[in-house]
Amino acid sequence: MGDIGKDINSKFKSPKIKALINIKYTANWINSHENEFFRPYGISPQQFNILRILRGAKEPIKVQVIKDRMIERAPNATRLMDKLCDKDFIERVRCEHDRRVVFISITKKGLELLSTIDNNTELNFLEKLTNEEATVLSDLLDKLR
Repeated sequence: MGDIGKDINSKFKSPKIKALINIKYTANWINSHENEFFRPYGISPQQFNILRILRGAKEPIKVQVIKDRMIERAPNATRLMDKLCDKDFIERVRCEHDRRVVFISITKKGLELLSTIDNNTELNFLEKLTNEEATVLSDLLDKLR
């Protein structure tokens, strides 16, 4: 089992400071693993998030709704969607009543990519936690926010 103090060769003034540093360190560690995981698929974790949102919506939704639902608020969400559109993972549909409004939908190719990713188990570091531990961790993070 890891120990943040040993990992970064540091001592902490309090358990709360240690927890804060551990959260930041772990978030960066997870981001690195996610980037490596998604690289072979040609998408970023943020683009995966967009595809996941669209799959869950089950119908075309407005760009702003996607931005509001994103886990990591990306100021470049439109650019991320442009790249997904270029790869035929999503498509844009203009509103018939208001041409300024654009709806986004996931394509069959996008759904197939998500299915392939869903079947990949390389992000198995989550398996180190029991369901109960994952629930406690999630509850603690909710409490922190």
